Amino acid sequence: MKTENILIIGGTGKTGSRVAQNLRREGHNVRVVGRRTVPAFDWEHPETYDAALIGIDRAYIVYYPDLAVPGARDAISTLTAKALKAGLEKVVLLSGKGEKEAEACEAIVAHSGLNYTLVRASWFNQNFSEGAFLESVLNGAVALPMPEAEIPFVDADDIADVVTKVLVDDSYNGQTITVTGPEKLTFKEVVGMMAEASGKDIAYIPVSIEDFKQGMRDAGLPDDYVWLFGYLFKDVLGNPENQEVSDDVAKVLGRPPVSFESYAEKVAATGLWNTPVTAK
Repeated sequence: MKTENILIIGGTGKTGSRVAQNLRREGHNVRVVGRRTVPAFDWEHPETYDAALIGIDRAYIVYYPDLAVPGARDAISTLTAKALKAGLEKVVLLSGKGEKEAEACEAIVAHSGLNYTLVRASWFNQNFSEGAFLESVLNGAVALPMPEAEIPFVDADDIADVVTKVLVDDSYNGQTITVTGPEKLTFKEVVGMMAEASGKDIAYIPVSIEDFKQGMRDAGLPDDYVWLFGYLFKDVLGNPENQEVSDDVAKVLGRPPVSFESYAEKVAATGLWNTPVTAK
């Protein structure tokens, strides 16, 4: 396999860090960029894009915090135009399954003149161990809206393995790959799996979307984050399309996706969910 120079935008995140590790293991040259790297990359400052793209063949694009937020379209449009000018061979964009707002960014990439693959992901398992809901798990009470939603939670390892393959394999050019776990589960069911695996009392508490958003405001989170989580719960989890299971992980990787139960057992074995809560 040809050694590529590959840019990872969002390389310290859940999927970016895993993709970078995979690519280095395969012998590729990897450049991870962010606000504190050299060269620095800041989505809010397009003048930083050029230096990050110098000498790069391919790029994995993760927009923070989400492609649905205002400003994402302009940023993706500017980045892809600069990437085309810099001579990149291909980009892979991480998008959200069932996110209509994100599809506008997908269209920008698809019409950019670059070779591309779109990877649409369902909700990550790792939200409960590396992300927004870890503190709730540690506190033993996971209060989330949409108790009726059935979600095909996907493992970040599966996303990263798919991205790694389609990024360097041009047979996936022009395709949209949808990555999900093997089954649909409610929040109550996944919280139950985490409790069983860890031997810890963890309760799922259904709340309204408005109460959830107010809790975020009370915690001092910015308005754009409050809006984003409201959108993700109401418009994304409430979208029937987002509750469909895809077999694309198996098609791309030749193996079944990781189940939430397996993920829960793996995390529980580390002792993470039994970590004592530190008083603030």
